[in-house]
Amino acid sequence: TTALNPILPPRTREETSQAMGDTTAAAPAPPRKFGRICVFCGSNSGNRAVFGDAALELGQGLVTRGVDLVYGGGSIGLMGLIAQTVLDGGCRVLGVIPRALMPLEISGASVGEVKIVSDMHERKAEMARQADAFIALPGGYGTMEELLEMITWSQLGIHDKPVSIMTPSTSNTLP
Repeated sequence: TTALNPILPPRTREETSQAMGDTTAAAPAPPRKFGRICVFCGSNSGNRAVFGDAALELGQGLVTRGVDLVYGGGSIGLMGLIAQTVLDGGCRVLGVIPRALMPLEISGASVGEVKIVSDMHERKAEMARQADAFIALPGGYGTMEELLEMITWSQLGIHDKPVSIMTPSTSNTLP
């Protein structure tokens, strides 16, 4: 039930009535402002410069809009690039990382605030709690798994937050 959901607050009476099919007109929802966006991406830079360019572009876009970042907590690869871009731009950065991944994904100093969790399940739940929306950049199987879990949670009604994929433009890399 929604009341037991660790990610969403309990529904209001109006929200529950609408979810149950009540067709009475409700006031339009105010435009959504995203205060904090979760970005899933690789702890590797990838094999093409366009991946790093996409991370920089997204990071700069978040800064321009004054949106804070939630991410996987690494200081290397695309993760480190977007986190450093957002932090350098003056926005808050929250990294969520399982203890076992710290030696693999943090090289030198961490970027922004880092919350250490026990495992990947706790990581995804915490990232979901902290974010207003999700965007996936290029990454590996872990990125894909995180993205698909957020899509699944949306389908199951565990959250109602937007989930998006940012694909880097490859037109500038064609001969």
